[in-house]
Amino acid sequence: MLWFSLLVLIPLAAVVATASADGFGAFWDAITNEQTAASIRLTVGTAFLVTVVNVVMGTLIAWVLVRDRFFGKRVLEVLIDIPFALPTIVAGLVLLSLYGPASPLGIDIANTRIAVFLAFLFVTLPFVVRTVQPVLAELDLEVEEAAASLGASRFTIFWRIILPSLTPAITAGAALSFARGVSEYGSLVLLSGNLPMRTEVTSVRILSSIENDNLENAAAVATVLLVISFTVIVVLDLIQRRTVRRG
Repeated sequence: MLWFSLLVLIPLAAVVATASADGFGAFWDAITNEQTAASIRLTVGTAFLVTVVNVVMGTLIAWVLVRDRFFGKRVLEVLIDIPFALPTIVAGLVLLSLYGPASPLGIDIANTRIAVFLAFLFVTLPFVVRTVQPVLAELDLEVEEAAASLGASRFTIFWRIILPSLTPAITAGAALSFARGVSEYGSLVLLSGNLPMRTEVTSVRILSSIENDNLENAAAVATVLLVISFTVIVVLDLIQRRTVRRG
């Protein structure tokens, strides 16, 4: 508990204390500032959309890696982990080279909200895949075969047998994906352009406040992100429990 407190609880408490140092009025003014509010909406909304995509595509990719055999499977296994190993600023440079003004693909999305979405999607791709894959690999195929022999359809087998077993892993991956998205900085700082009211995310907004020696505003935004992330984790945990109980 002491170790956990030193690493997590005390720093979080310090952030919240800094955010409330000047009273609730100053805190409210900081987070309702037009530019700050726009960055929060963009960050949270994009992270939510990316998480939904990752839940679907990450589960499908994990399914393919576990249940299918095909040429290049081991190469794909390695490629999935590239966003984990690649420094985020390098990822941003790669994305800018591919989807910036000098794109060899003829696709220029620099300085747009699509760039923010793409950067979030790149860095959060492995989370759902790597949480679902080992659980899926441990599922007993004989149970599915028994259900099929009793006349259950493929949809029924997935909905009543496979999904309840995968739900804890999917929700854990979704929580990690969302948390990584709302905190991302390096992969999008080059591609998004950090345009106020358009492509500026909260991490950039926090850094700007710190550079302007306004720690209270930075802490206020960080506190809002902390509350939102905690709420998402609780909601996902409730969904997980209901799904497992139903299964």
